[in-house]
Amino acid sequence: MEFTTLGRTGLKVSVASLGCGGGSALGQSQGKSEAHSVDLVKKAMGLGVNFLDTANAYGTEAIVGKAIKGVARDQVVISSKHHAAWSGKVYSAADVVAGLDNSLRLLGTDYIDVFHLHGVGPKNIDYGLSLVEPLLKEKEKGKFRFLGITESAPPDLRHTSLSKALDTDCFDVIMFAFSLMNHNAREILFPRTLEKNVGTMVMFVVRSLFSVPGRLQQDIQELVDNGQLPSWFAETDDPLGFLVHDGGASSVMEACYRYARHEKGADSILFGTGDLEHLETNLASILAPPLPAEDLAKIDEYFGHLEGVGLDFPGKK
Repeated sequence: MEFTTLGRTGLKVSVASLGCGGGSALGQSQGKSEAHSVDLVKKAMGLGVNFLDTANAYGTEAIVGKAIKGVARDQVVISSKHHAAWSGKVYSAADVVAGLDNSLRLLGTDYIDVFHLHGVGPKNIDYGLSLVEPLLKEKEKGKFRFLGITESAPPDLRHTSLSKALDTDCFDVIMFAFSLMNHNAREILFPRTLEKNVGTMVMFVVRSLFSVPGRLQQDIQELVDNGQLPSWFAETDDPLGFLVHDGGASSVMEACYRYARHEKGADSILFGTGDLEHLETNLASILAPPLPAEDLAKIDEYFGHLEGVGLDFPGKK
């Protein structure tokens, strides 16, 4: 495993962070047993992953808590979250604090390393920022060490919420979407996080676009039809096959992880899985070297202008 410093937090974190939500929720979405999911987290830690990301909304905090029981607390970095608003419901400061307290209980820990306002979209960012002051009072009590914020990527293609959050200088860590076909963070966020030494957690690196069979071809066809990609992309069953070759990536999935992992300013790459074998494959991809310069140039040429590709939630396309 390779480790890096998570911005100004000073936390030493693995460059791969285990996402405990997403489409798999550690296998819970596929009906796997709790014991299986606990074993999955333990195996990730055994392979060097010390950065675990969960949330109130994922339903996996108790699983993470069981997996880290008996592990020296300073050997694991826990990230958790609570929504400011979601699906039409607005959470009061008291709601969020109660959620924080419940997260501590489920995780079985005295403190959370990074506590985020979760999935804050453009229409809720001002309200989300109003929760900072009451949350910092909880930080002073020792309930969490660093404050973070995560974006709601699908309605926020140009990172409006996190741009506004960075204006305040209140947040030590931000989580956002960046991928092989979604580059906006390179222009909008990374220069500012580097300047301010804000830690970055990169999500949506793979998502349904690259993991659901046939999905990539479907989206490529739409992009060709809309004049956003050359026609030859729709004339092959393997439109990203140019990335898979000797000296390049061994698969498109590996290319996705390598592309994000080696972006300047990317601290830790989130990945999720419910499968023990898939866990090892993902980690190998994240730990692989940068893609060849020629392939990077092609990716930027073909996809650098795209916006909003691959940002939908699993099962929503």
